[in-house]
Amino acid sequence: MLEGAIVSEIEAVVRKLAPASDEVDGALDKEVALLATRGWLRACLPTRWGGEGWGCEPAGAGDAFDALRSLGRANLSLARLFEGHMNAVKLVVFYGSEEAGHGMAVAIAAGALLSVWGADEPGDPLRFEHLGDALALKGTKRFASGLGVVSLAVVTAATEKDQQLLLVPASRPDRFDLAAWSMGGMRATQSGRYNFSGVQTGVDALIGAPGDYPQEPHFEGGIWRYCAAHLGAAEALYDAMLIHLKDSDRAHDTNQQRRIVASAIAIETARLWLLRAANEVETPGAEPEKAALSLLAREATEDACRLVAESVERALGMAAHIEGSFVHRTMRDLRLFLCQAAPDAKRGRAAEVLITRSARPEQL
Repeated sequence: MLEGAIVSEIEAVVRKLAPASDEVDGALDKEVALLATRGWLRACLPTRWGGEGWGCEPAGAGDAFDALRSLGRANLSLARLFEGHMNAVKLVVFYGSEEAGHGMAVAIAAGALLSVWGADEPGDPLRFEHLGDALALKGTKRFASGLGVVSLAVVTAATEKDQQLLLVPASRPDRFDLAAWSMGGMRATQSGRYNFSGVQTGVDALIGAPGDYPQEPHFEGGIWRYCAAHLGAAEALYDAMLIHLKDSDRAHDTNQQRRIVASAIAIETARLWLLRAANEVETPGAEPEKAALSLLAREATEDACRLVAESVERALGMAAHIEGSFVHRTMRDLRLFLCQAAPDAKRGRAAEVLITRSARPEQL
């Protein structure tokens, strides 16, 4: 069970460290080390491998949700990396061999952070060929988050049948291209390109079979995790707005109260949507259509985040745009993070399920 005191402590430390990591050459080494020391990286492992099942077992869904919200309230870049770690562990648990899982567990116990890198560089997708008992990799991943702090990455590679998952080392600085990340937000994620051409690894790097990765309800259904981080950021902005309005003796203004109430309703609505999605998607034997709950929850969360961000901007005025402030950094990072990934397509998939099933959300 996730203890509130530990959550508050980690959240406070991460928030204090955030300004230093929010630089072009910033990094999250201290924050990742903190999560390793406090057992949060290991908690993502299943209980049979010494973890607490965060994100990979039904009993761990609630704690995973709270941990992601907490990091979202403190530093969205770290929350993004932690969600990637949680996702990578789950993929190995679901589709990998016991040997692969045990090797991963040993690495995580030693402090390793994992990630999932799915996006290929246009014209240079990741692929591999068999060389006896080895695999020769070729190609480049883009939008690779955590360069310099990620030790192992679950990557997708094209095959004649479908995408194949592999678990591969991903920590060589000579293969990084940090210049490929030119976004104004999420700077501390240390994202960019990673070139795998020339890398050789054993066949034990193969995780599952081609086509495993997009299996539902755990592919699109798993987006409740990064939405939990989005919600955490919205909660932090709401808290900051309340503090600012109370400190400036403006909290009882009718216009401000309207913003407070609308924001409160929005974040609680998103929280309830996400909790339902997390619990139902992670239920053993959940049908593929349950993924639609996460897609709908993503819509509710995005709407909530955008409403809260606009309310905070109107409530604080120019104070919301002070460079380097917590509010400015969080709003900037949140607006970028909400663009992940292809939201219009996700909305369309949710609509198709509702139409095909002729269902209200409660009937899914």
